[in-house]
Amino acid sequence: MVVVGGGVIGLVTAWRAAGRSLRTAVVDPATGEGAARVAAGMLAAVTELHHGEEPLLGLGLASAARWADFAEELAEAAGAGVGYRACGTLAAALDADDRAQLRELHLLQQRCGLDTEWLSGRECRKLEPMLAPGVRGGLRVDGDHQADPRLVTAALLAACERAGVTFLRSWARELTVSGDRARGVVLDDGTAVAAGRTVLAGGSGSGRLGGLPPEVSVPVRPVKGQILRLRITREYAPFLSRTVRAVVRGAQVYLVPRVSGELVIGATSEERGWDTAVTAGGVYQLLRDAHDLVPGVTELPLVETSAGLRPATPDNAPLLGPTALPGLSLATGHHRNGVLLAPITGEALAEVLTTGELPDYARPFAADRFARRGWEVSA
Repeated sequence: MVVVGGGVIGLVTAWRAAGRSLRTAVVDPATGEGAARVAAGMLAAVTELHHGEEPLLGLGLASAARWADFAEELAEAAGAGVGYRACGTLAAALDADDRAQLRELHLLQQRCGLDTEWLSGRECRKLEPMLAPGVRGGLRVDGDHQADPRLVTAALLAACERAGVTFLRSWARELTVSGDRARGVVLDDGTAVAAGRTVLAGGSGSGRLGGLPPEVSVPVRPVKGQILRLRITREYAPFLSRTVRAVVRGAQVYLVPRVSGELVIGATSEERGWDTAVTAGGVYQLLRDAHDLVPGVTELPLVETSAGLRPATPDNAPLLGPTALPGLSLATGHHRNGVLLAPITGEALAEVLTTGELPDYARPFAADRFARRGWEVSA
């Protein structure tokens, strides 16, 4: 089999496929350098819940429940950790409007049977003393954890190499179709890579692969996110004990503290096509909102700014499993939840590749659901 795309989703698919004794190749000119390198790594099935996205909640919770064992297995296979922390998350409200919005989210969580706890502003500050004095309340979510996407990617690369996965450092130019079946891909230099099974896991660029027949719909678009990395200096350690997030003036902001002393602040959400430039406005917005939430951040050294592209679908849920073209499967469109959904995506695709069937838990996210509804999405 061949996997087009060497990000977290492509790598976990390749690793799990190799574990099922499939000879596997990954095609990507910059393996490990995709959207996950820019991501914060929040495993936030609960605090990422939005109205209208309730079907995605079950998949997220199921994957979150797999993460501790997945992290241990991957660390053993790679010989290196993935920065998994079962530290919980605090969603905070800064003013009356934020508080009302967070209360609505709490009601939605309760309707979905989720275990979250409403805290007063004082209780929030007792939990996280660095919070601003004006915090009006918050939600404690002990089940939303974190992992370090850069360590996850590096571990997946190592695990794939140890499992015998081949890496082809090139662009896939087009899909090879013969006898009404996908037969592999053609690389940029014209080299044909033959495969009985092909998985398209190219993130936001998945729909750009040439040769896709009209009956295969890949409605994935790029959504830009800018992110900052700061260093927690010794005099401010331990700064925060868990992920802290909020809505500030209508914009999401989150702060993710790493054991390494890194503090990740993100992330903007911008419909800018394929633009990945870091902008002064994006950096300003993140620092301003983070400062309003945790004033001490402006005392920390800023060590990196970056931007990436989330692969979004019309319903913000992933495209998983077989398409209308035999031999071609999708593993893309994970939007904000690529790292969270990595364990269950790898598991589901391995099942598809060896049995031809998508597991029951993944069927609401079948790769052909938009094609069946007659969606037309331009690449």
